[in-house]
Amino acid sequence: MTNNDIFKKLRVALQLRDDEIIKILELVDFRITKSELGAFFRKEDHPNYVECGDQILRNFLNGLVIHLRGPKPVKDTKPKPKKKD
Repeated sequence: MTNNDIFKKLRVALQLRDDEIIKILELVDFRITKSELGAFFRKEDHPNYVECGDQILRNFLNGLVIHLRGPKPVKDTKPKPKKKD
């Protein structure tokens, strides 16, 4: 199974449109156009087919986590005061 297959199956299973996928990728500061994205979803024998690299799939999955769970909460860097007995 290729990265393109995984990407296609996630797109169908989560009922995502191209513009939603682009927004998900933007959550991790990854920019892609609709035509670049559409090339991943074409059949392998199509002249405009492009293989989906590991970086794109990884960024999509990281963005998907943020999209579904929300952004990671910022930890407080101040030490908590100790309780007195």
